[in-house]
Amino acid sequence: MAQGKYSRVDGKKSSCSTATIVVVVGVCLVAVWMFMSSSAAPGQTPDLPAATETKQKVTANPSSQFEDNSGDLPDDAVKDEGNQETTQNGGDSNSEESNTNEVETNTNTGDESSSNDEKSNSEDGNANSDSNEGEKSNSSDTDSNESESSNSNNTDSNSDSNETGKTDSEDEKVKPDEKVEKEEEKQTEESSGENKTEDFSAATQSEILKETNTQNGAFSTQAAESASEKESQSPSSSKNYKWKTCNVTAGPDYIPCLDNLEAIRHLHGRSHYEHRERHCPDESPTCLVPLPEGYKTSIKWPRSREQIWYSNVPHTKLAAVKGHQNWVKVTGEYLTFPGGGTQFKNGALHYIDFIQNSLPDIAWGKRTRVILDVGCGVASFGGYLFERDVVAMSFAPKDEHEAQVQFALERGIPAISAVMGTIRLPFPSKVFDVVHCARCRVPWHIEGGKLLLELNRMLRPGGYFVWSATPVYQNKPEDVEIWEAMSKLTKAMCWELVKVNNDKLNEVGAAIYRKPTTNECYESRQQNDPPLCESKDDPDAIWNVQLQACIHKVPVDSSVRGSEWPKTWPQRLESPPYWLKSSEVGVYGKSAPEDFTADYENWKRVVSKSYLNGLGIDWSSVRNVMDMRAIYGGFAAALRDLKVWVMNVVPVDSPDTLPIIYERGLFGIYHNWCESFSTYPRTYDLLHADHLFSDVKKRCKLQSLMAEVDRILRPEGKLIVRDTVETIAEVESMAKSMQWKVRMTYNKDNEGMLCVEKTLWRPTEIETVAYAIE
Repeated sequence: MAQGKYSRVDGKKSSCSTATIVVVVGVCLVAVWMFMSSSAAPGQTPDLPAATETKQKVTANPSSQFEDNSGDLPDDAVKDEGNQETTQNGGDSNSEESNTNEVETNTNTGDESSSNDEKSNSEDGNANSDSNEGEKSNSSDTDSNESESSNSNNTDSNSDSNETGKTDSEDEKVKPDEKVEKEEEKQTEESSGENKTEDFSAATQSEILKETNTQNGAFSTQAAESASEKESQSPSSSKNYKWKTCNVTAGPDYIPCLDNLEAIRHLHGRSHYEHRERHCPDESPTCLVPLPEGYKTSIKWPRSREQIWYSNVPHTKLAAVKGHQNWVKVTGEYLTFPGGGTQFKNGALHYIDFIQNSLPDIAWGKRTRVILDVGCGVASFGGYLFERDVVAMSFAPKDEHEAQVQFALERGIPAISAVMGTIRLPFPSKVFDVVHCARCRVPWHIEGGKLLLELNRMLRPGGYFVWSATPVYQNKPEDVEIWEAMSKLTKAMCWELVKVNNDKLNEVGAAIYRKPTTNECYESRQQNDPPLCESKDDPDAIWNVQLQACIHKVPVDSSVRGSEWPKTWPQRLESPPYWLKSSEVGVYGKSAPEDFTADYENWKRVVSKSYLNGLGIDWSSVRNVMDMRAIYGGFAAALRDLKVWVMNVVPVDSPDTLPIIYERGLFGIYHNWCESFSTYPRTYDLLHADHLFSDVKKRCKLQSLMAEVDRILRPEGKLIVRDTVETIAEVESMAKSMQWKVRMTYNKDNEGMLCVEKTLWRPTEIETVAYAIE
């Protein structure tokens, strides 16, 4: 097989993934577990030894979680472990785990786990955790499932919460001997076969995707691309983890790379919004960000789109400034979002339909699937586009419009803190179907149109730019001047003004431009202004790469990405992009199209057979998800039927597969995990890391990454890690030292999987971060 241009900077190890669950009643235990793997090459059956090493949190209703699920482990991986005991995470967080399997013989594991956590919190002198727990329980009238999600013995997400509560109450009335007998009979029925347990034969074992070590595969890395581009433009492993709470000016809203006040003070200028760009400290912090006073479990989607807890994002400035425009209002203990904005005071849905009616070719949810929303405000536009089967990558700077991106994320709407300043945005070229800008005060026309040309870089050929701003529909001298400048610039960029329309209800207007699909207009221009980019300018190199005021040519070769429009949604989700060549080697060693398909099939099995029912996660409480090391976006694609959205992160030193993710109608971002992510604290419900931690610890401190995970994850949020046994042990040790609940850990051969849950615990000792203090 010919090798293409697809590579990794560091060769990847193989990963074999597995999971386990143990059910304990009295002194009798029957263990049945299934685990989907993601690390041997498609078609391979790893030689898994008979010996297994498992540590498992006990869940309350195993039969409903594993019934009729086919797993991926060989027969010898499933054993009756008898009366062995397992160490729970409420013990000494810094002690090393025993190599033997131990299970505590307590039938009420949820209560026991809870009491252990409370004991840990008490010993650390943390009264805030207890008070927050009390407030959380008092809010149960808003959603009964919210309080249930805090219990460590989560049941199947498909089971009714009221029925679960009834079952627990009835069990309390059963005498101990009768309860044991009843459970023994139930386990006997489950173990008798009849299609109720997994088929763990080698023939049905899930294919484990193993990345190749080739240095010249089909995909280069973002790190290599950006290093080359910038050059062309230029003239510990201690087991005793001790945590402290960050003392910073930003307090509970601390974003290390955006709140580096020392670096900002030494900037030479701010006219290009340099102070809103990323300025990461030399070493990422290892302290933990404090919680807002009175923090509560976030309200579930879709109710969260209209209402969130004021105590979680206690900011009122935006409500005072924009309340009359229906952005956000303070209503008692809630912040409410009527669905409006500066350009759509009468609701986002009406505005969305206005755009569709103005240009039917937009075709929300069919032709148009992925959009970029510039200067998103509280992201109501993106929040209501979900009803049209469209996902929006929304962004706005962390600026005087207090907490707008934080509001969006708390509501369950995708958003990042970013600004159009001096460097390229962290997205590939030619990936967004539509770019939208409503009343954003971005000076598109200045400095040769540098910022508008950055949008042109990211917009698909044939894609639309929807500009809804005052110069489109107002006749004030300033607006007229901007309109004339924009008309001149867009014409020079060969953008076609397709439609200008007014929304009489909202008394606003929108201009819709179309990017060309050929280079004919560029080549026929009388003046090369803005100039065409040099051939050596790589439009996909973005990491810390300076903006260039030039136009990248449109690809015309039918085998090159961007020469054709993707298939309509949802067909594009499952189809390998037309530009993936069979002659190119994919991440896992097969031809690129086969790799794509194998990855998707693998993650569908993992999600359906393991993640949805096997980890005890209440998926109705999950909305904001991040895949911290996405490859082809298979994990996100497998979650498409759930009411979640997934931020697919492609690390800068990983194969540059982010364009594939966009091509299939998903979205994502480039990132360096040795730095903090551009999001507010407590903004994700679930983080998924497939062989990320073992990669990161080669370059930076693993403890810094865990502190960042703690910052991003909401209390009661879950972290799923698939990695080597050594790395899993380190992550588990750190999670325990932060008083997190270990829901499940599984080790097999040299691979493992870990699922942990963040708690409300915060350290009592304080660490002052000097560069983040005013």
